[in-house]
Amino acid sequence: MASTIYVINPNSTKAVTQGFDQALERLRVPGGPRIQCLTLESGPAGVQTQLDVESVTLPLVQMCCELPDDCAAVVIACFSDPGLHVVREVMLKERGVPVFGISECGLLTAMTMGQKFGVIAILQTSIPRHLRTYGAMGINDRLAGEKAIGLGVTEMADKATTLQRMVAVGNDLVHNHGAQVLVMGCAGMADFRDELQAATGVPVVEPTQAAVSMAMGRILLGW
Repeated sequence: MASTIYVINPNSTKAVTQGFDQALERLRVPGGPRIQCLTLESGPAGVQTQLDVESVTLPLVQMCCELPDDCAAVVIACFSDPGLHVVREVMLKERGVPVFGISECGLLTAMTMGQKFGVIAILQTSIPRHLRTYGAMGINDRLAGEKAIGLGVTEMADKATTLQRMVAVGNDLVHNHGAQVLVMGCAGMADFRDELQAATGVPVVEPTQAAVSMAMGRILLGW
């Protein structure tokens, strides 16, 4: 019986994979599916532009098609949801395996926790790309705002600076824009959920956790 959720980091920065792997530890429960985190070795250091998004799409398709037979679900762990629709189409058709994007899942989860959500992005240039997703999902009226911390994926290795900026942006979204729940707009932020939630006083969605939680529900309920 298929029993593993494969969580794939489309960038080649293994520290990002290690970060969300650790954040997923609390979802590794007796009787639940196994959670295996992988890195797309050929990916860029960070998926930070539309070119980066497009460049990893076909490699993700190939990587997913080559996953072991125990694959019960796939999670694409990047907030741009690169390749989500084509990977989903291929995996459902060829193997009957559901595919989840952390942006889609994180946003849907946030909307169950508050009327208005705010998103913390890494770079200002990421925001237009994210806004296209919100528009396609039809959820613009639920968005309180999105602001960037001004750090790229590899720069987030400076944890003190990253957390300081995330807290500042998070509090701005909450107190000045009316966000009732925050979504971390990068898989590389996974280490900071608990601290950010404590500092802002509102629920914080770590989107890889949200996506894996949805995948677990699908598997356990047989949907």
